Amino acid sequence: MNWLLWALLSALFAGLTAVLAKAGVRDIDSNLATAIRTVVILVFAWSIALYRGFESLQTITTRTWVYLILSGLATGASWLCYFRALQMGEASRVAPVDKLSVVVAMILAVLFLGEQLTWRHWVGAGLIVSGAVVIASV
Repeated sequence: MNWLLWALLSALFAGLTAVLAKAGVRDIDSNLATAIRTVVILVFAWSIALYRGFESLQTITTRTWVYLILSGLATGASWLCYFRALQMGEASRVAPVDKLSVVVAMILAVLFLGEQLTWRHWVGAGLIVSGAVVIASV
């Protein structure tokens, strides 16, 4: 499978996540909902890692640890905010606004990873921002 199929599957599961999460935060605190989801993801991810095998933890560099820890903290903050937004708003409005993360990732990839974006990237980013604004302002 190539990257596009994996990305499409990611979008499918992310969309499913929004609907299931909205239903799940109806009657409980959004932080507790995030904690429960995190435990499920932890067990799921480690099950896959153990099944598939992975390199020794001793070979992972300090730099890799730092980036993965920071990424994990960013993910946690994102999830806490996302679940709170879902608890307060409609999934059909929250999810598209959350996808502004695509534009943020593109900009950060240019600034910190040295990636080059074409006019197609910028047009697409503009469309994402426009769509989020239209949906959020309804």
